[in-house]
Amino acid sequence: MAATPDVRPVGDLPDSIGKTAARELSLHGITSLKEVAAHSRKELLAIHGVGPKAIAILGETLRAKGLEHRGQ
Repeated sequence: MAATPDVRPVGDLPDSIGKTAARELSLHGITSLKEVAAHSRKELLAIHGVGPKAIAILGETLRAKGLEHRGQ
């Protein structure tokens, strides 16, 4: 199995989401918390490599910045 390239840091996304989630979000044009907030949790979970752990970390980070996912 090939190693997953580590593209972190990606914008202001927290490194703790993991390298796979960071890479996949970046490939989908999501490179900032503001862009994360423009999507619902369901939309983000539909991206291969973005799982519940990354969604929880992103949600906590959004709340800390006074932001929230779209559709909340």
